[in-house]
Amino acid sequence: MKIKKPVGDRWKWESAQARRFCLAWISPATVLVFLIVAILSAGLVHTTHAQILGEYTETYTARLSPADHYNSNGVRLHSAAAIIRQDRANYYVYRIRDREDEPDSFFSIKSNRARMEQMLENGRATPDAVYKIVNETPLIRVDIYSTGINVTVVSD
Repeated sequence: MKIKKPVGDRWKWESAQARRFCLAWISPATVLVFLIVAILSAGLVHTTHAQILGEYTETYTARLSPADHYNSNGVRLHSAAAIIRQDRANYYVYRIRDREDEPDSFFSIKSNRARMEQMLENGRATPDAVYKIVNETPLIRVDIYSTGINVTVVSD
């Protein structure tokens, strides 16, 4: 028996027997194996990334206000790491704090703030998050690890 099947804007005749063969060839067990492999691979990538970052230290949230986008000399900052670093300097050194800023013990130390650029390079922030940090005033969450940080935009 042949059935009509749409292909783009035209119709094509297809054998029902050929369709049954294809469906039989891709059994539910095959689909399940592919699904399991995909899930395990994603888990291994996440675990490997966390191992590269080292041991988890702590998490804090901060609002990146307009004051955080300028250094202490009044020069506009253009990198996400520099803006986050300035936020921590404003919090600890200059006592310029936003209502949503939280303390952290790691970046309260000046030498740790100096490592911010390298830690973000070792860590993770999506291109969208980097854009929002540089061009907007988002609320961010920073997960600190021994060798890197993960930065997530919580809200605009």
